[in-house]
Amino acid sequence: MAENNQQNNQQNAPAEDVGRLRQVRRDKLSELQAQGRDPFRIVKYDQTHHTQEVRDNFETLEFVAPTDEDGRAVVVPMSDIPAEKIVSLAGRMMSKRVMGKASFANLQDRDGRMQLYVSRNDLGDEAYADFKKMDIGDIIGVKGFAFRTKTGEISVHVKELTLLSKSLMPLPEKFHGLTDTEIRYRQRYVDLIMNEDVKETFKKRSAILREIRNFLAERDFLEVETPMLVENAGGAAARPFITHYNALDEERKLRISLELYLKRLIVGGLERVYEIGRVFRNEGVDTRHNPEFTLMELYQAYTDYEGMMELTESMFRYLAEKVCGTTLIKYGDNEIDLGKPFERLTMNDAIKKYAGIDFDAVKSDEEAKAIAKEHNIEFEDRHTKGDIINLFFEEYCEKNLIQPTFIMDHPLAISPLTKKKPTDPEKVERFELFINTWEMCNAYSELNDPIDQRERFAAQDANAAAGDEEAEHTDEDFLNALEVGMAPTGGIGYGIDRLCMLLTDSATIRDVLLFPTLKSMK
Repeated sequence: MAENNQQNNQQNAPAEDVGRLRQVRRDKLSELQAQGRDPFRIVKYDQTHHTQEVRDNFETLEFVAPTDEDGRAVVVPMSDIPAEKIVSLAGRMMSKRVMGKASFANLQDRDGRMQLYVSRNDLGDEAYADFKKMDIGDIIGVKGFAFRTKTGEISVHVKELTLLSKSLMPLPEKFHGLTDTEIRYRQRYVDLIMNEDVKETFKKRSAILREIRNFLAERDFLEVETPMLVENAGGAAARPFITHYNALDEERKLRISLELYLKRLIVGGLERVYEIGRVFRNEGVDTRHNPEFTLMELYQAYTDYEGMMELTESMFRYLAEKVCGTTLIKYGDNEIDLGKPFERLTMNDAIKKYAGIDFDAVKSDEEAKAIAKEHNIEFEDRHTKGDIINLFFEEYCEKNLIQPTFIMDHPLAISPLTKKKPTDPEKVERFELFINTWEMCNAYSELNDPIDQRERFAAQDANAAAGDEEAEHTDEDFLNALEVGMAPTGGIGYGIDRLCMLLTDSATIRDVLLFPTLKSMK
């Protein structure tokens, strides 16, 4: 019975010890089943409160049990307790301390933990004996009343206790928790049980998504859904995953972006649309990238990238206030101020600021390549001046962009779906928002000229033919939509996972994905 009064370290315990403990639990289950009390046959439980509700409403729920003339608590039948004072909780038993005729335990539900007081006088001999046989990790339901212990801790005095589900696997030892990151990511269900901060991260992620939707609803955006299996994976520079659609006997790709279908809806007159959904890119995995991730894209007719900057700055500030309670947030050692106006720099001005090179004065691809060689910037023969500018920005500028900064007016060569700047045809009306050195979003004044778009698709087709696996391909139906006519439009894409990392101070993208992509265990 040692397991009843202490946790067992599943991570570090020898395999034979874990196997022995699992067998003990299976034997207990078999005994219950032989008695006709199989917990897995229970289909529901009347849960009236969660632990935080009991704490929040304690003044109303508290029931003070009467005492005898010696000051000892008197056992009160359930029928004598006012109905409005009775609480029914359900959750996982995380600890147990048996002390003869009375015991203490901790129940954990979605909101947190609550101390339970369990006594033989309340449950009766048989039920109390059953309780003593229960294991850490078992899921139980308790019914009783809220009270405050002599030490001031809000607790529940248990009058009825039901085993709702039997845990057959010992949990990790409580003082060290589940710390092995590989196990944490592979067994997220155990991670959520053992690490309260992990649970809070994913509650906050849910709040971020909820508040994004609230913000956009106030601006009259319509949430839509578009295909994940597509013929042409366009809208971004990325290598897609490829699959085979048996019913049509055709190759399909998993989408890498949401853009081209959402723009079709702008053509259809919906004016303000957005989608939050999974996209898939056949690329590497690191602290900020996962091959499947959550992207939000939105498109608004009759505005441009300036309008998208206003929306983005307002939304980030709103999310910080709603989810974090402040616009001054911490990420690692950095304090980031989302309350101040975001800085705005053109890409060329940023390079001039951090690398001392003025690419506005560079007139040819050859001159740009010569400068790249001087600065040991690696490039490919096919690269143009615009590509070189982007390589310099990545090398010299990104690492300096801690506070929110809009980087604007990218080279045409790296922006195939964006409107040219009327004042400089080598640049486009595009921006990326950088915070904490990360690109947080990417926005355009969307290209709506079908003739120009066809020419840019043709250039991308040429890149693909030259071996660029991330190049886009001509999408004839999208071009047809543009020929029908698309209003001037501003569009933007946000990496939701990276946003969640920022607002939860999470070190890697795996910490904000419930089930990150991992190499399979052979």
